[in-house]
Amino acid sequence: MPELIAGPHLIPVPGNKIIEEYVGRVNNKESQVSVARMRSPAGWSEPGQRPDFDEFTVVLNGTLHVQHDKGVLEIQA
Repeated sequence: MPELIAGPHLIPVPGNKIIEEYVGRVNNKESQVSVARMRSPAGWSEPGQRPDFDEFTVVLNGTLHVQHDKGVLEIQA
């Protein structure tokens, strides 16, 4: 059954980061995947995460530095 998602839900997070969730646990109770827009200031960082759902990142502006077990990725917009 199709589901209309009228808009994102603002996820409260500390600092200057903004997360607007379109699909996920908060906005429509979806536990398998998260689709959200995140905006953060230059130089922002956080500890590594291993969520229980699939998470995909699209870089629209700037560069994302991802440190992982085997090195670092630099992802350009």
